[in-house]
Amino acid sequence: MSVSGSALISPEALVALRASEPVVVIDTRDPEAYAQGHIEGAVNLREIFTFLATSTPEGLMELRDTFAAHLGAAGLSGRETAVFYEDALNNGYGQSCRGYYLLTWLGYPKVKVLNGGIAAWKAAGLPLSTEAVVPVAATFPLDLKPADIMLTKDDVVKALGSDAVLLDVRDVDEWIGDSSSPYGKDFAPRKGRLPGAKWIEWYRFMKPSSNGPVFKSDDEIRAECASAGIVPSDTVYLYCFKGARASNTFLALKQAGFGDVRMYFGSWNEWSRDPALPIESGLPQAVRPAPLRMAA
Repeated sequence: MSVSGSALISPEALVALRASEPVVVIDTRDPEAYAQGHIEGAVNLREIFTFLATSTPEGLMELRDTFAAHLGAAGLSGRETAVFYEDALNNGYGQSCRGYYLLTWLGYPKVKVLNGGIAAWKAAGLPLSTEAVVPVAATFPLDLKPADIMLTKDDVVKALGSDAVLLDVRDVDEWIGDSSSPYGKDFAPRKGRLPGAKWIEWYRFMKPSSNGPVFKSDDEIRAECASAGIVPSDTVYLYCFKGARASNTFLALKQAGFGDVRMYFGSWNEWSRDPALPIESGLPQAVRPAPLRMAA
């Protein structure tokens, strides 16, 4: 699967795009933040972030049907470019990128993410609106060819011990097994990580700018991956807790030229709830402190 052109768009480029072709802007923040000020005409769709998916055939069908309905109601018919945004790229857990990943999976042809989120929009001096938006509903196209970027837990089981790179991008407390999720330490029944997974905390694919956090350059993203022994020719299987932070990383890696990147969208929320599935817990062996030795 490849991403044609840049999936990222600046605030200024978004203004120009809206003046030249049909665009549906989707605000993934909570309704309270949306009501306090949003990009004019943006549709609020919080479930982009909150929906918890499972990777069974029934779960993936529910995921597909749920968002086909929501995105059609938001005005997406296949003609429009969808542009997702959140508050800032480092504090929304990748929610705008989750919208990008879902539409890419569904085969939607034109999808972008506002680089820097609404923080960048405000930093550019662009106006906000408090007017409620009633979108013109459309029929979301279900005859598109889905992208081969979705993994099930069975796919991940088969990948354990293979040449595929399992990349965990969760926060450090989840990686070492101190917490089970961003929702609380004991939200999920087990703490730990997928056996053999490598780790790059998702924040590392972004950097500060005058417009707030934005994605790093392609070379910088490749360098971050190289620090964990991952190169663009690898097959990379991403996961986090529910596919949001991993969506942020998915976009970063595709932009940086990684050819085979897929995601286990059910992620730790699903994996941890099946006691038959293996996990690793505690500090990884490579970083476990060596025992103290007494001098003879």
